[in-house]
Amino acid sequence: MSTVAEPSVTPPSEPQEEPPLSDTEEVRLRAALAALPAYVPGKPAAALPGQVTYKVSSNENPYAPLESVQKVVAESAATINRYPDMAVTALTARIAEAVGVSPENVATGTGSVGLLSHVVQAMCDAGDEVVYAWRSFEAYPIVVAVAGAVSVQVPLGPDGRHRLDAMADAVTDRTKVVIVCTPNNPTGPSVTAAELDAFLARVPRTVLVVLDEAYLEFVTDDAAPDAVAVWRAHPNVMVLRTFSKAYGLAGLRVGYAVAHPRVAAALRQTATPFGVSSIAQAAAIASLDAYGELRERVTALVAERERVSAGLAEQGWRLPASQANFVWFPLGAESAAFAAACDAAGLVVRRYGDDGVRVTIAEPEANTRLLEVARSFGPR
Repeated sequence: MSTVAEPSVTPPSEPQEEPPLSDTEEVRLRAALAALPAYVPGKPAAALPGQVTYKVSSNENPYAPLESVQKVVAESAATINRYPDMAVTALTARIAEAVGVSPENVATGTGSVGLLSHVVQAMCDAGDEVVYAWRSFEAYPIVVAVAGAVSVQVPLGPDGRHRLDAMADAVTDRTKVVIVCTPNNPTGPSVTAAELDAFLARVPRTVLVVLDEAYLEFVTDDAAPDAVAVWRAHPNVMVLRTFSKAYGLAGLRVGYAVAHPRVAAALRQTATPFGVSSIAQAAAIASLDAYGELRERVTALVAERERVSAGLAEQGWRLPASQANFVWFPLGAESAAFAAACDAAGLVVRRYGDDGVRVTIAEPEANTRLLEVARSFGPR
């Protein structure tokens, strides 16, 4: 009887420790990363003995998703073994219907910040300039630097508002994009329609003006612009919006742009393939369908914003007039002390170095506690 020989097995050799790489042999990261500012997310609310704590640092919607939206999310989870519709066809059509534009004018992405990165990638070569107000959304300098472009930051006015004349003055022949954050994050004011019209009259048509409206649904000021009407009137304007704030879908990362066809096509061309998940697409459609219910929540949050703003004014605080779902305390060197006082009271707020502190309008109990802390701290 023949036998089958056992295969010979060579015992593994001992792993050899590689010599450390010298500085000249390390993988070469881009030099721009060394100067890249880090995005600082809002801290979660830590538990305090005998006290409810509130996370009011990230401008999240305090309400849980609507039951109808939760149902759609649960149903969509059954198909997560499949790739989402890369063209985001159904959501694109539904957004176009809601906004009153053609589907070719809509591009989607992973939140408005994801779309903004596509904007800069599509518009800017190395060394090109992007103009925006400062302080504004802290992702702006990150997105610009990653693309190899150059940030041109124009200081806000003392009231926390955009100085659009100064921004127009900052436009050069190297400027490819101007970002107008309205309402401005983190200070809160919105630009007016008259200011924006005068600004756009000065900006060359070759420069793309991005109207970042992440907090649009909270705006009640009649002087604020109708961004879609502005977009229709100007071939170099586009609009960014998100489902993260008023719609309460921050955890699903979905936003959209309204742009003229050539720009919208460029955004789709630079988009991350399959970036908007199937769950996010379904939830966004369901949210648009349930906008009447969501509007009631937005109205309640705006009423709380007005209550907080009025209460702070009565205490003697003079803060920027917020049109968003947060208030801004421009405290300078006292920012750390105020943030610490809030933290001790169970309010996790968002401090911006020595510029100021932003506090989200949240549950009424959290808002009342903010008023108590502000009264104890004393107006500045």
